[in-house]
Amino acid sequence: MNNVDVAIIGGGPAGLSAALMLGRAKKQVIVIDEGRPRNAVTHEAHGFLTRDGISPSELRRIAKDQLTAYPSVTQSEDTVASITGDDGNFLLETAAGTKIASRKLLFAVGMKDRKLGIPGLAEVYGKSAYVCPYCDGWELRDKKLVVINRGATLMHFAPLLSGWTNRFVVCTNGPDELSEAEREDLRSHHIPLYDAPIRSIVSNGGMATRIELEDGTEIPCEGIFFKPELVPGTELPRTLGCRLTDMGVMEVDEFGKSSVPGVYAAGDVSSFMHQAIAAAASGAKAGAAINGELNHEAWRNYVTPLGDRLL
Repeated sequence: MNNVDVAIIGGGPAGLSAALMLGRAKKQVIVIDEGRPRNAVTHEAHGFLTRDGISPSELRRIAKDQLTAYPSVTQSEDTVASITGDDGNFLLETAAGTKIASRKLLFAVGMKDRKLGIPGLAEVYGKSAYVCPYCDGWELRDKKLVVINRGATLMHFAPLLSGWTNRFVVCTNGPDELSEAEREDLRSHHIPLYDAPIRSIVSNGGMATRIELEDGTEIPCEGIFFKPELVPGTELPRTLGCRLTDMGVMEVDEFGKSSVPGVYAAGDVSSFMHQAIAAAASGAKAGAAINGELNHEAWRNYVTPLGDRLL
């Protein structure tokens, strides 16, 4: 049985940042990560101060290497299969059969992409098709793009993307789920709208060249932004009783504390701002909050005999 102060489930920027904060605070920590990050398809991470353009795998490598300076931090490539217990007495069991007793939990598992069933999307995802303009909008600035989106999220995304380029069309890949007023809004900004299902995305070496629709329409393009369908990286927070939003995101306070005592979350599993630097920041904040909670618990539960005090 491994005994730790904090078990961190997920080893992306959020989990590794929390581990760094907790390791420097002398806490016994284990980071459990399956080694299959969502951004594995991405060649470059952007918007991360001092690391703009670094590959996500290199960012993780540097972070993991720096954690080796802290002997109280252990890293394990494994998957947590089950969690029982409560605050101060959590028991984890991994897929490999390892049992871990932990006082606190931090979920940093992120989200996972559900396949959209669009032929050709896998070939361009992370090369010329992206989900976040803050991450990749600069590389596609002023280019001719296709946006694959619909409904309310489309009407949020279209004005946002217009800051990078106004040369885009919208493919809703089926019913657009828009009101007539929303369609008129798009028309007034000269944004073409196509609701025919997508037959395929045509590309060359990962670079999108056109989208072919089922009605025979062909739309030339130099890049794509699409709305992903995301599912939580694990169902364990739900089994522990953590409150989740309708989108499956954990409800937490500003320090990452969930509705279940002793359970925290950081990164994409608790936020809609899916950026590496935002995840790292939330991990650092959650790590500090967990450390503070552990220290205050120890302070309340232990009184040094007067004769042992150092004056």
